[in-house]
Amino acid sequence: MFVHRSATPVEDAVYGIDRIVRDVRTGRFERSLAALTAAGALVTAAEIFFEHDKASFGNRWMWVPVVLGPLGAAAGTAAVCSRRAAKTVLPIASATIIANGLQGVWLHARGIRQKPGGWRNFRYNMEMGPPLMAPMLVTLVGGMGLLAAVLRREK
Repeated sequence: MFVHRSATPVEDAVYGIDRIVRDVRTGRFERSLAALTAAGALVTAAEIFFEHDKASFGNRWMWVPVVLGPLGAAAGTAAVCSRRAAKTVLPIASATIIANGLQGVWLHARGIRQKPGGWRNFRYNMEMGPPLMAPMLVTLVGGMGLLAAVLRREK
């Protein structure tokens, strides 16, 4: 008769990438995605600051994404530490970042249109004018925060 020997606790434990994959498959990566949102918000805000500084902050709206970056990072960090913050503060900050990102797409598209040749000179104005894709990245960071807010928390 075959007797099955039970595995030791060490053999049953899931480590490293296996744990991450399991958490993603089961929708349990709220804290991880909140941390990525926090990091993404800081990196994006720094990049936006330098790009808008290059343009001498010619429009007062250029300051909004610079201010929202640290707020998004704080909300993401709070969400890592607190389930309550992940369900309240993070979605509010993320929705605000998304709204600002969409506003940025509109403002950058308007800036391209106002360049000589406008949309007819698309390639040149995309390279030399306001970067149309940059506000979309801000929107992506906000979307990560919203997604983190609806996911289940890791165990």
